Amino acid sequence: MIKSVKFLKDAKEAIEQVSSVVQQLNAVQEIADNNQRLINVMQNDLQDILNSPYIKPNEVSRVMESFDAIVQNSLETVDFIDEVLSSDYLKMSDAERAEILKVKEQESKQMVSTITTKTKRYRDIISFRKMQDKVNNRETDY
Repeated sequence: MIKSVKFLKDAKEAIEQVSSVVQQLNAVQEIADNNQRLINVMQNDLQDILNSPYIKPNEVSRVMESFDAIVQNSLETVDFIDEVLSSDYLKMSDAERAEILKVKEQESKQMVSTITTKTKRYRDIISFRKMQDKVNNRETDY
């Protein structure tokens, strides 16, 4: 009976460790996916926004700064995750690591939301200015 209890206790601990590792892997994968989304936005959408004739030269630096801040935060997150996943980071348990990674995963999701909102806002500005330009420069047949 005692051997069975010990075996079950050991099995429970092993399952909890595996569960924690799986949670860590899922969180890291989600953060990596979000960083990939950020890279895609920077490569495609940001270039389109900056190359638009409807974005004024003095606005380009503001646009770049707002996106740059998000990229810097993303890079810091990746560095921090690397430290957290190192074997002896502050002698953390797997559960503590998993909790920190979940927090970083949420921050990563927020970053994607922010970048999506900013991209949409700049696209809306471009669309509005384009429409405004068409209205102001239309031919009249009076």
